[in-house]
Amino acid sequence: MSYRAPVSDIVFTMRHVAGLDRAIGEGLYGDLSADLAATILEEAGRFANDLIAPLNREGDKHGATLKDGVVTTAPGWKEAYKGWAEAGWNALPGPVEYGGQGLPTLLNSACVEMWNAASMAFGIGPVLTMGAIEAMVAHGSEDLKSRYLEKLVSGEWTATMNLTEPHAGSDLAALRSRAEPQGDGTYRITGQKIFITYGEHDLTDNIIHLVLARLPDAPAGTRGISLFLVPKILPDGTRNDVRCHSIEHKLGIHASPTCTMIFGDNGGAIGWLVGEENRGLNCMFTMMNNARLAVGLQGVAIAERAYQQALSYANERKQGRAIGAVEGMSPIAAHPDVQRHLLTMKALTAASRAICYMTAEAIDRAHLEEDPARRKKAHERASLLTPVAKAFSTDIGMEVASLGVQVHGGMGFIEETGAAQHYRDARIAPIYEGTNGIQAIDLVVRKLPLSGGETVRAQIASMRATVTRVMKEGTPAFGATAARLRDAIESLDRATSHLLQSVSSNAQGEALAGATPYLRLFALAQGGAALADAALAANALMAGGDQDSAHTGRIALCRFFAENIAVGAKGLEDIVLSGAGFLQDANLALAS
Repeated sequence: MSYRAPVSDIVFTMRHVAGLDRAIGEGLYGDLSADLAATILEEAGRFANDLIAPLNREGDKHGATLKDGVVTTAPGWKEAYKGWAEAGWNALPGPVEYGGQGLPTLLNSACVEMWNAASMAFGIGPVLTMGAIEAMVAHGSEDLKSRYLEKLVSGEWTATMNLTEPHAGSDLAALRSRAEPQGDGTYRITGQKIFITYGEHDLTDNIIHLVLARLPDAPAGTRGISLFLVPKILPDGTRNDVRCHSIEHKLGIHASPTCTMIFGDNGGAIGWLVGEENRGLNCMFTMMNNARLAVGLQGVAIAERAYQQALSYANERKQGRAIGAVEGMSPIAAHPDVQRHLLTMKALTAASRAICYMTAEAIDRAHLEEDPARRKKAHERASLLTPVAKAFSTDIGMEVASLGVQVHGGMGFIEETGAAQHYRDARIAPIYEGTNGIQAIDLVVRKLPLSGGETVRAQIASMRATVTRVMKEGTPAFGATAARLRDAIESLDRATSHLLQSVSSNAQGEALAGATPYLRLFALAQGGAALADAALAANALMAGGDQDSAHTGRIALCRFFAENIAVGAKGLEDIVLSGAGFLQDANLALAS
């Protein structure tokens, strides 16, 4: 089965959970209307369905190839990318002054989900270009902006992010790449970078590399890292001293060329400084934060596609006789255990989508609110939600893809069905753009203390407000939703207080030991509250006469999440509150 973009669910989540209607009503999005947003997404869905999704399987089988320094993408890839860029999709969120459409991050996030669901190996490339554009807008010189942004915004050129080196994975303080000033405003870059997505390819004539390197007199550690723009093709049309040494043989996303890049075989690649000397990490984080939300959306995307395929297979595959069936074999979708698998897949996908879209809306407000205090509040909310969006969504992308294999049974283990590809593709997402363990540490150590803890307290208060509305609704279809979500949120509140105390008292062991279970706890509470917001909106629409059958399904899905998934919150709270106790025996246990 191929992919069909779930545009109606996407639009509903944007409008009734993420806050699209509210933002439009406040004039935050200019002339954009809900109807126009839906129309744009319908077109994006058609492109994803018809032109990208059919390439996914072939791309996985064929992969990218390297010969004589030239990387060739899978059949159909180049044509699909050209059509995608010419249709204006790369320019959707780009700045208007450089040829972009200036549309909201929220709207583009929905598109990013669809591109990656159609093919994660295709969708990851544009994500990096969009992140580089944001970094250049924020930190690039006027000369660099005028020279490169228009072609990056249009998609005529693509961009990369060059951080990792063989000896330094997530520890950027250990970077060794060098940048020698030439006295004319340029630098000579030398070094090796690994795991560079789309570091070399045949989709565009030029590739703009953003590269972290050290100046000769740079201080040690992360304080001594600078950021440089290093084009594959120099402004005079000659080839720069940068090449792809090899492409990785990966578990998944085979059609995406992941390259080892060599800078400086012949004296050094020419580059230009982006931002201030020794402040490169600050500049790069602009790009990385953009990419972290996009990677979270990849988790949503893979989960959605795996769910669609599993549901289709479960309705077609007949085996055994379901309870109440009179004769013959029943579709496996009629069996309770398979139903639980499918509902878990759908509920986790919907919850993670909501969290990602809420994050995108907060990012928009951080840029577009006129009042500085409101911008600051939105920025802190986006900062709080970003590690949750990245880590939870990529974790569930992997979990849902695994459940998809399980629903297929033995056929899921066979490559021809495609279920295994989703599982393989999903596995990288919890690792790149900062492993999920790093996201959890960031959440607990840096984001919980924002504004003295007021940012996270406000988020918890909004979850409580949703539960209060569910309690007042009193509709039997909600079942025990209010009680179960209330318990989850109270678990989150207690765990939050514990970790805030640990961070403030410099009890690092306590904070770090509880970080990963805390992030999951936060996501369960926030995801449950988001699905409850969707269910409340659906209930209100039905009360107003809207008989869309999807509305009853949204209420049922909210109830399933609350009664079957959110109930795990108490166990996670217990783990957080037990703190670093397990670390005392960790070495003994690991050595035994």
